[in-house]
Amino acid sequence: MKALKFTLKGQTAFFKKPDVNTYLYFTYGNIHKIAVLGILGAVLGFGGYNQQDKEAIYPEFYDKLKAIKIAVVPLNERAYIPKRVQKFNNSVGYASKEAGGNLIVTEQWLEKPRWEIYVELNNNIYGEKILDSFKNNKFVFMPYLGKNDHFADIDDVEEVELHECREVNKIHSLFLKKYFEILNNDSLDLFDEEEITWKYEERLPVALEESTNQYITERMVFTNACVALKEEYDIYSTGDKNLFLF
Repeated sequence: MKALKFTLKGQTAFFKKPDVNTYLYFTYGNIHKIAVLGILGAVLGFGGYNQQDKEAIYPEFYDKLKAIKIAVVPLNERAYIPKRVQKFNNSVGYASKEAGGNLIVTEQWLEKPRWEIYVELNNNIYGEKILDSFKNNKFVFMPYLGKNDHFADIDDVEEVELHECREVNKIHSLFLKKYFEILNNDSLDLFDEEEITWKYEERLPVALEESTNQYITERMVFTNACVALKEEYDIYSTGDKNLFLF
């Protein structure tokens, strides 16, 4: 299977969680599928939430790209991305009912995030257009990481061949936890080089709910532990990485 591979990074990122606190807006700890589809949509010139018609079920980018499968490989060590709380003023006239119309916004930003992104091309009617746009830097809109304060840097663009794996004991990308059993250290070969086992786990958006466009989230994991499939699911390999496309 052919896929687009690229490195996605930035100085900061903000993937807003919907459970908003009055004083502080929180971010997800890693990029999620809806945000990746949003970047693809920006590249192709598809409309987002602000351009969505009242009659439309989904924003244009999601309606056209939701069937695309992607894989996300965190490049920050153990998928941990430092967070920092930022305060800034929103001084547009309608921002606040307070005197002067000045609203102080407090957000939690990710610092220096980096990912390797894979996008399937074979079963994707926009595959050739996506590949051409990325290879030739022909972006209709500027891609960003969550919101337009956080510009996205896209590097190392290439077309790769993915091969289906028959036996899998490790996954090198984020994966849906429900499909796998994470094995204990006891199951590892005692003669292997000793390695500390680590795991990142978070509920991340994987789809939009039809009637409200709210996020549908699933538990996702990134780990160096051995895993075993609990049910049949196609896993693909680039040669040095086993990828979970979803």
